[in-house]
Amino acid sequence: MVAQLEVWKPDGRELVVLDRERVTIGRAETSDLAVPNDPELSRLHAILEPVGGGDWCVRDLASSNGTFVNGERVWSDTPLRHGDEIRIGRTRIIFRSADATPEATVTRTADPAPDLTRRERDVLVALCRPVLSADLFTEPASIRVIAEQLVVTEAAIKQHLLRLYDKFGVYESGERRRVRLANEAIRRGAVSLADLRDVSS
Repeated sequence: MVAQLEVWKPDGRELVVLDRERVTIGRAETSDLAVPNDPELSRLHAILEPVGGGDWCVRDLASSNGTFVNGERVWSDTPLRHGDEIRIGRTRIIFRSADATPEATVTRTADPAPDLTRRERDVLVALCRPVLSADLFTEPASIRVIAEQLVVTEAAIKQHLLRLYDKFGVYESGERRRVRLANEAIRRGAVSLADLRDVSS
């Protein structure tokens, strides 16, 4: 088995087999791994190269927004280990080494909820409150409704939601993001039904 990249783009998931001498990543269509609909990527953003023995490294190519491995910005060639997360723009890439087991070729959704600030948790509770009136989310609370409940501006709520999308790994675009975020918050225990019943939350 050869090494693979599990790529989570704004428009969905893709598996890329690392079966060449190098892989360029960027917004340009000529990139080996092109992500033209990620506006935070540079035209030529980063490159992956083998370093022998099935190992690979990643290098940022002086991109505008940087390349991150496991949350840390990289400034030089950075070796990759199985399961490392590469973040470039809005695109998330999981590195799968050549000796990975077949079961490890797809990312399992993390069960624990991420660390949240008090205000982020307030936003989630307000977002999820409509679950009490339906068996499944048909539509979570709107940005306007959340802003009214928390007595803040809609712009402030949008900023909190952007951080929450990132923390919960919600990379879709459009209005469905709020639905996915609300369901993820409930599923991962960040918000409980008791929280939703407590209007003082």
